[in-house]
Amino acid sequence: MLNETPALLSVHNLRVAYGGIEAVKGITLHVHTGELVCLIGSNGAGKTSTLKALAGLVNFSAEKAVYQNQALATLAVHQRLPLGLALVPEGRGVFTRMTVLENLLLGAHWRGHSKAVQREVAEDIEQMWTLFARLAERQHQLAGTLSGGEQQMLAMARALMGKPKLLLLDEPSMGLAPIMVERIFAVIEQVHKQGISVLLVEQNANMALALANRAYVLESGLIALEGPAAVLAQDPRVQQAYLGEQVGLLP
Repeated sequence: MLNETPALLSVHNLRVAYGGIEAVKGITLHVHTGELVCLIGSNGAGKTSTLKALAGLVNFSAEKAVYQNQALATLAVHQRLPLGLALVPEGRGVFTRMTVLENLLLGAHWRGHSKAVQREVAEDIEQMWTLFARLAERQHQLAGTLSGGEQQMLAMARALMGKPKLLLLDEPSMGLAPIMVERIFAVIEQVHKQGISVLLVEQNANMALALANRAYVLESGLIALEGPAAVLAQDPRVQQAYLGEQVGLLP
């Protein structure tokens, strides 16, 4: 069982503040090897701040924040990708003046440049072309000329080139047409089936809960609900909150 193994990521009482305003007010979560866990919640709930803290992009405090038995507070940002912790940020963050291929090569930069590594990277790029057929067709185009959905694919592919063990995905469906959202979620499912653990932040609660093993519902910087994704998907409070009714989950 997944929960019988030590957690790949374990966080207790995580707090993130901007100035005097707390965006994350003390949350506890974990991700086991092989799991797909989602964080859902409305705008301002603290989802993106949580991922940024885990990726080292914002300061945080916590009673415990451990990834692969290493304290996150002791790891510089550039040390996290070699350990298998990769973030696909909200807004994609691709290098628009570089080609699709150059973006992918940059994602593998930390792996080194020996002949053996170069062969492995070339093989991994071929896998990306298989996983993201649209990118294969556009590999020599500047990333800035791609559609929003294609840029999201590129951001995911670039992260995968780093050989992550835990992929942090921040709002991968944001701003995309429904057909592209379906394609992105299909890729997330495929990546997860390949054995990569995923922590998914997503406003599309229905699709996220359908894909995830477990879920946390964030509201106003706190965890309002948590449990198996299939159970939360049937919870009336979750259904009401994401059908547009003004129903709070916290007391």
